[in-house]
Amino acid sequence: MGRFGGDRNREVPQPSMSSLSDLVFTFLFFIMMVSSMREVSLKIIFRAPQATELQKLEKKSLVTFIYIGEPLPEYRAKFGTEARIQLNDEFADVSRIQDYIAQEKSSMKEEDQPYMTVSIKADKDTKMGIISDVKQALRQAYALKISYSAVKRVGNLH
Repeated sequence: MGRFGGDRNREVPQPSMSSLSDLVFTFLFFIMMVSSMREVSLKIIFRAPQATELQKLEKKSLVTFIYIGEPLPEYRAKFGTEARIQLNDEFADVSRIQDYIAQEKSSMKEEDQPYMTVSIKADKDTKMGIISDVKQALRQAYALKISYSAVKRVGNLH
């Protein structure tokens, strides 16, 4: 019959650490796959205007978006039907644009700040008055690189 208990002076072997890095990288890859970047929830109606001369923005991390349009039906009771400005996930007045731009610049690397582009995503039926007000506020905030979001025009609209 075998003896249980064995040699009491024998040490317990150390676990192998060679596979630990594989486990860490597998866990990191899993987290990257199941998480998503935060997107803005639009609270306005946005139908992009059509244009013929389009240029794709290169570095999306340097782009800050300002949305302009009529509030969605669930927000009309509180905000009305006139075009409104949306900064991130909330409605805002033109007076808040300078603070918004300063906040967005401060979240960027210092060397990237001069290359920041503000993209205005305005609904195609938005009046130019509110867009002009936004442009003036951007000028005061020294956000001088502005682009307008649009889709490619298909066919002739004569």
